[in-house]
Amino acid sequence: MSEYRIDEGMEVTLHFTLKLEDGTVVDSTLDKAPATFQVGDGNLPPGFEHPLKGLTDGDSGVFEVTPEHAFGQHNPQNVQRMKRDVFKDEAPEIGTVMSFADANGDELPGVISEIDDDMVEVDFNHPLAGRTLTFEVEVLDVKPATTH
Repeated sequence: MSEYRIDEGMEVTLHFTLKLEDGTVVDSTLDKAPATFQVGDGNLPPGFEHPLKGLTDGDSGVFEVTPEHAFGQHNPQNVQRMKRDVFKDEAPEIGTVMSFADANGDELPGVISEIDDDMVEVDFNHPLAGRTLTFEVEVLDVKPATTH
């Protein structure tokens, strides 16, 4: 048992399962290596870190995380219509995730959400935007983060 508890500056190793409202598993580490992150490093949205504070090795919990604390609400302004000829040879299909460059040249994933004769609608919201998620965790290790 560790004397450390999850808080700023701690390195945490845990198993987690992330589920949608209907119980569908979106992501889980149970069948692979556990996740290790440093509290506050940006790997987990704050809404996922916050309920973990104070937990230690061997603790587990189930937390409901609202969209505001997870991946945000679905924003209609993040849905864009583009001319179909932008896609050149690639025939877009609804549900396909494609990579686009934003104004800074960074890669931005978008999901094809609608196609008509000459326009394609692309949704740049996070796929989990607007969803309330269930975050199940089993804490394996908590220790001070080593700075390199």
